Amino acid sequence: MALYCIGDVQGCDDALGRLLDTLDFSPSRDTLYVLGDLVNRGPDSLGVLRRLIGYGDAARCLLGNHDLHLLAVAAGVRKSKRKETLDDILAAPDRDALLDWVRTRPMAFFERGVLMVHAGVLPQWTWAQTMARAAEVESVLRGPDLADFLQQMYGDEPATWDDQLKGAARLRVIVNALTRLRFCSPEGAMEFATKEGADSAPAGYRPWFDVPGRRTSEVTVAFGHWSTLGWLGRPDVIALDSGCVWGGHLSAIRLDDAGRHELIRVKCAQMQKPGKSK
Repeated sequence: MALYCIGDVQGCDDALGRLLDTLDFSPSRDTLYVLGDLVNRGPDSLGVLRRLIGYGDAARCLLGNHDLHLLAVAAGVRKSKRKETLDDILAAPDRDALLDWVRTRPMAFFERGVLMVHAGVLPQWTWAQTMARAAEVESVLRGPDLADFLQQMYGDEPATWDDQLKGAARLRVIVNALTRLRFCSPEGAMEFATKEGADSAPAGYRPWFDVPGRRTSEVTVAFGHWSTLGWLGRPDVIALDSGCVWGGHLSAIRLDDAGRHELIRVKCAQMQKPGKSK
């Protein structure tokens, strides 16, 4: 049985199909871990959801910021923007079933010593604390107060984690760390304006995975979200968003018991021009 992690698909179902063919993926034998941003901006978000749902337990998918945005648009909390590609899902006859599947996806995974998130992990969190805080958000997403949560989910503050945070502020910090984080200060204050590569960190900030004393450094953290970062394969971090929707690649790694991580990728068609909307 092979285990694979796949970076941001963002509605690029053709590329996903070609990547799975390259992997010789079999849902009866193998398992996929898809690191969020399943939908939006690519040409076939509906096809991606239906493909992954069809694989059942063989496709284990995280929620990214675009997937949460889909839920917010469906709930009337946000409006769909130009160049977004969510209408096929929202108009589908099985819309409710699709959205229920999305809202019940996890915010983090831990498998074979690899912590998987969409964007990042605050430096003061251990992998176990990350999983516990992800579960707090998952509980609300799956519960009766989803619309209220989505109304309060957006915003950049608080920028720093505090164990005493409660309610909407606490959940917002967790969501922002897991689905939006790129740069933070050594104290863990998050910065969201900068979306370029790792060498563009504002003064006083650095990539979250390079903060000294990061408490997840003893495990490998696999993440997506950061297309301008490019491929990064270190013992402690693996970056898998290789800009498929921007005309780059859709990337996967094969996880094995020996801790080796083999990179496999397919070229994608140019769909969007890079911008600040990611």
